[in-house]
Amino acid sequence: MKDQPTGLQAHGSPSDVEQPVLQERFDAIFGSDVMADAIRDLDIRYVALNPGASYRGLHDSLVNYLGNKGPQMLLCLHEEHAVAIAHGWAKVTGKAMAAIAHSNVGLMHATMAIFNAWCDRMPVVVLGATGPVDASKRRPWIEWIHTSRDQGALVRDYTKWDDQPGSALASREAIFRADWIANTAPKGPVYVNLDAGLQEAELSAPSAETPGARFRPPVSAGANEAQLAEVANILSGAKNPVILAGRASRDPQAWAQRVTLAEALGARVVTDLKIGASFPTDHPLHAGAPGIYAVPEARAAIAAADVILSLDWVDLGGTLDAAFQGSAPTAKVIQISQDHMMHRGWNMDYQALPAIDLMLSADPDQILGGLCKALGVTQTSGIVTETKPSPDYPALVAGPIIMGQLAHALAEVTARHDVSFVHLPLGWDGAFWHFRHPLDFLGSDGGGGIGGGPGIAVGAALALKDMDRLPVCVGGDGDFLMGVTAIWTAVHYRIPLLYIVGNNQSFFNDEVHQERVARMRGRPVENKWIGMRMDDPEISIAGIAEAQGAAGFGPVKSADQLVEVFAKALAHVEAGGVAVVDVRVEPGYTPAMTASLNRHAGEKK
Repeated sequence: MKDQPTGLQAHGSPSDVEQPVLQERFDAIFGSDVMADAIRDLDIRYVALNPGASYRGLHDSLVNYLGNKGPQMLLCLHEEHAVAIAHGWAKVTGKAMAAIAHSNVGLMHATMAIFNAWCDRMPVVVLGATGPVDASKRRPWIEWIHTSRDQGALVRDYTKWDDQPGSALASREAIFRADWIANTAPKGPVYVNLDAGLQEAELSAPSAETPGARFRPPVSAGANEAQLAEVANILSGAKNPVILAGRASRDPQAWAQRVTLAEALGARVVTDLKIGASFPTDHPLHAGAPGIYAVPEARAAIAAADVILSLDWVDLGGTLDAAFQGSAPTAKVIQISQDHMMHRGWNMDYQALPAIDLMLSADPDQILGGLCKALGVTQTSGIVTETKPSPDYPALVAGPIIMGQLAHALAEVTARHDVSFVHLPLGWDGAFWHFRHPLDFLGSDGGGGIGGGPGIAVGAALALKDMDRLPVCVGGDGDFLMGVTAIWTAVHYRIPLLYIVGNNQSFFNDEVHQERVARMRGRPVENKWIGMRMDDPEISIAGIAEAQGAAGFGPVKSADQLVEVFAKALAHVEAGGVAVVDVRVEPGYTPAMTASLNRHAGEKK
């Protein structure tokens, strides 16, 4: 924390919005009341949703039976945003929030966001509904097209579990099980499909109260002393160890344990911008800067290692292949991960099969303390006293804006705040900003599903609302335009957020690909922009933001204007609002990412 942190002003809260008229007595109990009770028993604070008739019974129970409290509804303008908001919440808290999708059509809308959460290994309880399974109870036409025989099949290959319970009591058990499975490592989204007929059926008698906690027991994902001793023995004998600090929780204690482990071993540490902050990037042992792909200094450290400790690293096989240039790793490789338990045949998010000499099926966060003990190391505070220099930013001079200038201006304006980056774009260089706390950066969208950034940002900002941190999203224009109506939910429920759009007026990632294809085929590179650019007419990012109730700023086209505009936007967020800033940035990628694209495109260096 800064010496004098400046918190965001209280400007209302989600609970101030949409308060229902309360009813004291209920003469009848319906199936959906039992389902709503089960959700409340999970201690889920919010349920994000886009309304639909298939779950009108549950909707009524959440509002009129529970009083729209514990959980409170968060109205979203698209099912994809509902799941994305729950995904963002999980990135901060590590716990599942609920999202509801209307029937088969709503689930189809939500699929990309569920896929993002799956690839990001984040827990989300997705509830859905189908028209009455009993055909005699279906309304003509609409409930026939909104009834599916196996609705869960739409998402079965990228959820941990799904179910369609056959009674109100079975629904309660399914909801308990869903929450338990989603929140048990390795974490991920789950789906429960609730029959509309069961929701609306009147029960003959109230169901007995069930203590939900007893049906969701904590599951250890650690390792025994013998396994930890074997790992410690290998690490103790290493001369040039490297730690690949992969997926990690936002737990400060686990963060401190990683610092303790690295310092005890004298190990170089590599981190990744695809996931949240996992190690202080200004620590002298940190190799290079974090990136979507490993930077040259990180690859060199890996190639020089005699022992590599992977703590649930994303794409271990691909990283080793890049560092050892296609040859077998010369280092002994230790993998501590449970990700193999999530591998399916439908999608290849499991990445390349890595060479591993010792494997522990465990959650790295749960074994760090035991590993330090096995090494005879006393845990330190994790506070870095000797650090790397601050970033060397380009000057804020008049003229076109590059991403480093955006970072420079943002650093100046937010100096009094503890910033939590809830999203960063592909053009962001990890050297622009040092991460010193697990909440400093929350990682990417997981599955590369464009349009997820705004919803994830809103969900993360909601979770950060009471933490005295400033949520900042830096995203691309394409991502923002696909998901912009999630901003309305943030404004409506009084969720402060600073959203900066790095606007290059193009789907630039695909321009890069078209350029490479043209070069490989000897065709005109000058045509790469066709079907990519969004500049005729120009899109008013600020105007679209204002249409959602946010404060819109820009377009900012000169770097010397950034500080003034960012300061105005920040003042709006400090007062409890949502601010969106359109910054026209020059197209471009980081050197490491460009080099990787060139390498995999088969171009000559």
